[in-house]
Amino acid sequence: MTPLDDLAFFQRLARAGSLTATARELGLSLSAVSKRLQRLEARLGVSLAARTTRRLTLTAEGERYLARGGAILDDLTELEETLGDHRAELSGPLRINATFGFGRRHVAPLLSTFRARHPRLEASLELTNFPLGLADQGIDIGIRVGEPPDSRLVARRILASRRVLCAAPGYVATMPPLREPGDLARHACLVLREIASDYAVWRFERREAPGEERAVKVTGPMASNDGEVIRGLARDGQGIALRSWWDVHEDLAAGRLVELLPGWQGVRADFHAVYDRRRHVPLRIRAFIAYLEQEMPGRVPAQDVLSQARQGESPP
Repeated sequence: MTPLDDLAFFQRLARAGSLTATARELGLSLSAVSKRLQRLEARLGVSLAARTTRRLTLTAEGERYLARGGAILDDLTELEETLGDHRAELSGPLRINATFGFGRRHVAPLLSTFRARHPRLEASLELTNFPLGLADQGIDIGIRVGEPPDSRLVARRILASRRVLCAAPGYVATMPPLREPGDLARHACLVLREIASDYAVWRFERREAPGEERAVKVTGPMASNDGEVIRGLARDGQGIALRSWWDVHEDLAAGRLVELLPGWQGVRADFHAVYDRRRHVPLRIRAFIAYLEQEMPGRVPAQDVLSQARQGESPP
């Protein structure tokens, strides 16, 4: 094996986080992976990682080897990508993290199409309730709602979206008056419990006065930790939901749900593709993000135009 082969092996080992996971990814036996790491350490004369079969912890030398080695591999990738036909050939691992709902509905289909166009890619989509750390988990691209607070990450917006207050026509026909956000205290609100709390805080902005915001604590007789369940409960007429536009726009267009409080709008919930800030970003990462930017708006229609068209039809 060449030093570059060793660098690539150790990078994959560090991303996988364990000998067992690496063996599974490479299609090798656990003993073969363990022996290769031992040979690498013997060649370098240092210990690169403390390990069990389930967990791998890099030593200081291992962290340095990974960081400097990763830069070398990036440089090599950049060189190859600039040579002739390699510009069109995307290859290598592409690990993406997204939330369950948005990941299933939109990211997975687009990743499938992208992978079909670039069969040399090794694509993986990790769906979680909460975002994974990119560097810690070996994630190349994270699909996040809102701007990332970490300045070490680069964010590219792939979808503009807001949260929408909505309910089924049957609930709207018999509900108490709803003229401003404070009236929600008298309504059955369908609470998405993402944290341990007996209530949720819903935030709104006045359409005619940008910058004027209102935060309302809401409760209700039904709750869930899953957004798709909340959408289903709303369609069943169980109460009012505050859901992202991408999740309910089809129900609104079909009349299964009705948008409420036309004078107010939910806060922005734009989706961004984020990745680590570094000197060279592999072409496969840049290409997939560009593909998301191109294709995602076509999957979810622009919200403002459709919402304005329905304002005259919405109840007061």
